Amino acid sequence: MHIDARELSDNSLIEGDICIIGAGAAGIAIALDWQQHAAKVILLEGGGFNLEARMQDLYRGEITGKPYYPLEAARLHYFGGTTGHWAGFCAPLDPLDFQKRSWVPHSGWPITRKQLDPYYERAQQLVELGPYQYDPSYWEQQDPDITRLPYSPHNVQTKMWQFSPPTRFGNKYRDAIVNASNVHLYTYANVSEIRSNESVNSIEGVSFRTIEGKQHQVKARYYILACGSIQNARLLLASNKRAPAGLGNDHDLVGRYFMEHVEMPVAELVMQRPWPLKMYLLNYGQTRSRGELILSRTMQREHQLLNGSVSLSPGGVGESPRGTFQEFPAEVILRYSDEPAANPPLPDKSEIKQADKPVTTKPAPALSTVQTFRLSCRHEQSPNRESRVSLGTDKDALGVPRARLNWQLSEIDKYSIRKSCEILARETGRSGIGRIKLLDWLIDTSDKEWPEFLSGGWHHMGTTRMHDHPKQGVVDSDSKIHGIANLFVAGASVFTTAGCANPTLTLIATSLRLSEHLKQQLKS
Repeated sequence: MHIDARELSDNSLIEGDICIIGAGAAGIAIALDWQQHAAKVILLEGGGFNLEARMQDLYRGEITGKPYYPLEAARLHYFGGTTGHWAGFCAPLDPLDFQKRSWVPHSGWPITRKQLDPYYERAQQLVELGPYQYDPSYWEQQDPDITRLPYSPHNVQTKMWQFSPPTRFGNKYRDAIVNASNVHLYTYANVSEIRSNESVNSIEGVSFRTIEGKQHQVKARYYILACGSIQNARLLLASNKRAPAGLGNDHDLVGRYFMEHVEMPVAELVMQRPWPLKMYLLNYGQTRSRGELILSRTMQREHQLLNGSVSLSPGGVGESPRGTFQEFPAEVILRYSDEPAANPPLPDKSEIKQADKPVTTKPAPALSTVQTFRLSCRHEQSPNRESRVSLGTDKDALGVPRARLNWQLSEIDKYSIRKSCEILARETGRSGIGRIKLLDWLIDTSDKEWPEFLSGGWHHMGTTRMHDHPKQGVVDSDSKIHGIANLFVAGASVFTTAGCANPTLTLIATSLRLSEHLKQQLKS
């Protein structure tokens, strides 16, 4: 069922069992999981079904740390969320990513990869992928032209990605949500406050507003915040009438540990002879899977490195690399919002990401005749307490303080990229594959600065991190906010560490795990 909140009578009260705040990948995945269930599900989406400039403006914020994408361009504020410009890259986190690593501060999830595997399998279906198979040997069996480069697996391995069409949740699942008898979707319903009881140990309701000025209330048994890492933190911090520091923020953790993947060119590879590279080369619209080079767990432990992968693209880097921060200003998104009713096609960020920019639309040959390749990293960021989302002094059109992003990196971040590339270069020569030349920004080991083409992957993670101890995390292993009985968080904001895999598959998997937990709660 769909209701346009602008058409409700002012000060309406809406009641249900589950209230999901946000209809992006996480929120829609949970709502779909409750179809045919007896519980009444309320799904609140701040935007409509199409991109609109005035709704995007609610996401505008301030950048105070490292250069970053304009916040109103890095996220989409309408039904389907940021899947509207998602490039479709999918991979699970590695088992090591969930473990406590002595050399990675604040690492260690309270759940394991094995516990998440069943939900990864279900997430595969939602993003229209094939079997839950990420072992390179599986893909080698599917096609004789797909083979791994001859690195020693003790040192360098191949990590596989699969490619969603990509699934635009707003288009793919709109009818299913609208036609579900127990799911009540409210569009143009921007939550402005989450209201707790006096003891701040339970949520009594949420207030949402329309941009035209109407205000409404929702009461439910359970509440799920599913608005993305920046907005989740913003709403918790802004809900401060009874908790002056914000909900769930007793230990000053909400908004902290914001993480992003560092994605940028790192080196050039020159092959000594043609090698079969079909496993590693990307052709948009045709590639079902792609391998990227990654150091083994043994090498990561030995050299105390963060997790990261390197992709291959035909052609060199060029004399003046440009990062995606320069390539993706807000206008690239907002200029497509002139006629929102027409649902115009959005720019696909995969077309402009330097790390993976295609040079041809033809299928990659099994044997490449191109001898020079651009190597680009997708690297984990170490959890950093000073990398954070906070509230700014300006307010949006609804009176909610705007987000302020202070993205910060640590010394181990650059060290890990440099050392990983050095090891990869050594192993490439030792294996007889070719020679690797590192870019200048990685040569000087005493240089701790980042180049002007520093880039990220639009991958917002952290800010409500998962940990069983309330002094180290905002949510517990069930994604419930510590100390608040009925408030949960879904999406990548619960990530404890980032790994090097794109976050979409994992955020859907953790959301489905949360959904199952709530079903058990209702039964009991």
